[in-house]
Amino acid sequence: MPNPPDTGHDDHAGHDHSHVPGVTKDNERKILIAFLTIFSFMIAEAVGGYVSGSLALLADAGHMFTDAIALGLAYVAFRLGRRVADEKRTFGYARFEVIAGLVNALTLFAIVGWIVYEAVERFREPQPVMAGSMFAVALVGMLVNIFVLWYLTRGDSEHVNVKGAVLHVMGDLLGSVGAILAAVVIWYTGWTPIDPILSVFVSLLILRSAWGLLKNTLHILLEGAPANADSTTVSEHIMEVVPGVQKVSHVHVWSLTSGRILASLHVQPMEDVDLRSVIKGVEHELKTKFNIEHATIAIDWDGNASCSLEQPGKVGASHAGHTH
Repeated sequence: MPNPPDTGHDDHAGHDHSHVPGVTKDNERKILIAFLTIFSFMIAEAVGGYVSGSLALLADAGHMFTDAIALGLAYVAFRLGRRVADEKRTFGYARFEVIAGLVNALTLFAIVGWIVYEAVERFREPQPVMAGSMFAVALVGMLVNIFVLWYLTRGDSEHVNVKGAVLHVMGDLLGSVGAILAAVVIWYTGWTPIDPILSVFVSLLILRSAWGLLKNTLHILLEGAPANADSTTVSEHIMEVVPGVQKVSHVHVWSLTSGRILASLHVQPMEDVDLRSVIKGVEHELKTKFNIEHATIAIDWDGNASCSLEQPGKVGASHAGHTH
């Protein structure tokens, strides 16, 4: 086999190893304004729920509290994302977003537990509810959520933090609509059990968000592979579409944070192939097919990937996927 071109460790010289994603000031401003708006009204809604005696309003305030936490943590993650990667944290502070998501999920479960407990108590001993005050507060809450939803969806709304904020606000908007309906029912019929019933409905919305968030954050923290990029799928795809690849092994795919996928793998080339073309082909497929932004590709000669750079005709590893 001819000596392969030098695609080893020297490839690092021309690459920027700052893997922190670019965050626009527009996204930061969106998240900050949404946080301040939601947090401010959350306090007003909690006071309104307490004064009116409405558990549905208190539940919706709890939902808005989780929204405020999510938005606040997203903003902090944006700010920390500005920090440059250093020798101790070579990927910067991207994982903070995942840790923040885990804390947020656990908080959501605690709030759901409190709402359900209070709802059971209200069924046992119904409490009077001021339907007029409840309706007014819920109506303002719906308008606030509509404004925040409109604001977040202006311009760039593809960032994972912005998408997550939109989903939170949409769920909260539904909770406000539920509180309005409960107020109307109480106003015309005096049937107060609708209030704890609607609060349980809102808590189910919170629980659904909490479970999804907990599952995703734990999967990332456990170095789980993304759904569309498990090791078998990656190996089979590369073997099928990249010419000159004899074998793919030792495939590891994981997420650094939401939407940022990394991988390492061994590639065994066929006899007399252009090694640079093989590496470029693998790199291209990992980026375009699986959205893997950073891949470490080890060249495996004759089933042995432990060869050193000093051996003639051997090459250790090539880092690919440094396009951001």
